[in-house]
Amino acid sequence: MKVAVVGATGLVGTKMLQVLAERNFPVTELIPVASARSAGKEIIFKGKPYKVVTMDEGIAAKPAVALFSAGGSTSLEWAPKFAEAGIRVIDNSSAWRMDPTKKLVIPEVNASVLTANDLIIANPNCSTIQMVVALQPLHDKYKIKRVVVSTYQSVTGTGKKAVDQLMEERKGNQMAAADMAYKYTIDLNAIPQIDVFLENGYTKEEMKMVKETCKIMQDDNIKVTATTVRIPVMGGHSESVNVEFENEFDLNELIALLATAPGVVVQQNDGDQFYPMPLWAHEKDEVFVGRLRRDETQPKTLNMWIVSDNLRKGAATNAIQIAEYLAAKGII
Repeated sequence: MKVAVVGATGLVGTKMLQVLAERNFPVTELIPVASARSAGKEIIFKGKPYKVVTMDEGIAAKPAVALFSAGGSTSLEWAPKFAEAGIRVIDNSSAWRMDPTKKLVIPEVNASVLTANDLIIANPNCSTIQMVVALQPLHDKYKIKRVVVSTYQSVTGTGKKAVDQLMEERKGNQMAAADMAYKYTIDLNAIPQIDVFLENGYTKEEMKMVKETCKIMQDDNIKVTATTVRIPVMGGHSESVNVEFENEFDLNELIALLATAPGVVVQQNDGDQFYPMPLWAHEKDEVFVGRLRRDETQPKTLNMWIVSDNLRKGAATNAIQIAEYLAAKGII
């Protein structure tokens, strides 16, 4: 099938091309799309060169599906134009996530909500994806009341400019403010702000996790509070998650349940110091869970540590899994 990747020259777009090739998605013709300034550039897919085209040219090529990773404002403007042309859009930006008319999908959790009528499908926030993949099987069994999450997020979540800033700082190079992705030095630092601050004192990233979790899990009664932090790592996001349940749980049974959950790998062996880390999650598609232990300060409460590659499962892979589901159902 014809597949367009919109934002093909960016960090996530490049990862989408890699994942499409690795998973042998049935691409008969690739249409790499980017901004006008990138049009005419060449990208390589499966050893073959393809020329980057403009948005209008991408629509004219009539792909069956367009994987968008070009930012929220671009998605708001162009996703409807692709959809009007009958092209199914899977969008990685925040533009459509909380639109009540659009589905917000993690295939392991709620792919069944998708229908042939869904022309614009939203990919959730990277930090939400990995948390909900691990939480959904626990919610099904024990019913979640409240989640307290603190994230430790990779610079790759900000983009190439942030990666460049970290690597230049690591070399000891001073950067001009205009070249910095962050207001502050990121190397040897932790920045407790991801995205802009809102009136309630939380950042936009924190409120994404709150709202998206309830929408995906289809339960507005789940209380979520978040603190999101940028740290100088690459390879994946990490999350410390405290979960209070309505029902009692046996820890060994809970661990066994997670070990059989789709998309989850349990790494739990405290004696051998074996637990999830970005170093090990890098370039993998699974969500890794460890440090599973009871919260000893209150009943029916669990502490857990969740790590996943934010460019793969947190973005590119999740979008392509949605496309795979649509293809398997004959929707595309």
